[in-house]
Amino acid sequence: MNPATKQVFQTLNDSPHCHDSIISIEDVSFSFNNRRVIEHLNFNVYQRDFVGLIGSNGAGKTTLLRMIVSLIQPNQGNIRLFGQPLSKFKDWERIGYVPQKNSFNPLFPATVREVVLSGVYGRKKLFRRVNKQDLQKCEDALHALHIEDIADRRIGQLSGGQQQRAFLARALINNPDLLILDEPTVGIDSETQENFFHMIRHMHQHHNITFLMVSHDIEMMYSYLGREPAQTSGKLKFFVKHSHELENCKETNLAHSLRDLRNISEPVLVN
Repeated sequence: MNPATKQVFQTLNDSPHCHDSIISIEDVSFSFNNRRVIEHLNFNVYQRDFVGLIGSNGAGKTTLLRMIVSLIQPNQGNIRLFGQPLSKFKDWERIGYVPQKNSFNPLFPATVREVVLSGVYGRKKLFRRVNKQDLQKCEDALHALHIEDIADRRIGQLSGGQQQRAFLARALINNPDLLILDEPTVGIDSETQENFFHMIRHMHQHHNITFLMVSHDIEMMYSYLGREPAQTSGKLKFFVKHSHELENCKETNLAHSLRDLRNISEPVLVN
């Protein structure tokens, strides 16, 4: 790291903040086919932040999310999750991740219920048995995203919107501390998109969850996060809203949030 960048990053780290760092990105660069996609990026996501990531095509939005969840490695720099270097991080059950739907193999031989239920496994718990609590969480998630009637169908047989709801349910089932969403509402009708944003705003305000989200719906992002980015790096713009205190909430888990989503309205299924 060059001295100027190191000084900027040290200043960011030394800045007082009411919550711990959840994602720490230090001087990260990434190139693809000899083209620099991300260059010397420094950014911190703190506990209870809602970070919206906006940028043009090719700006590196999905690349950054994939680096954070350790699917690809940066060419330079370091990433920490919950204070641990990415190379040593093991608590993957603390993170819910919804990739872009075009990253999904439609021939994957699993039912919707199996896909959703797989969200309760951490990377270190792939072979443990599910229990009654896991099954109930799965049913709550299936009902919340209006896919209980297709729970036994193969995931590859579904429309794009149905598939995306299945992956949303999978990401939410394990009550994650960090939810990473890459264009989570693509292929979903506008009414269900609005309901989804309502749900995640509720979770941000009432639960101890940190959000990092890429969305094509810029106006919806602006409506919650404001129009002025907290930071710009290259073509990437980071919009941040911090929820400082947990508002009063009768329940501390996500089950009632999922049920609330179910009760808002019935969606129009799209292909």
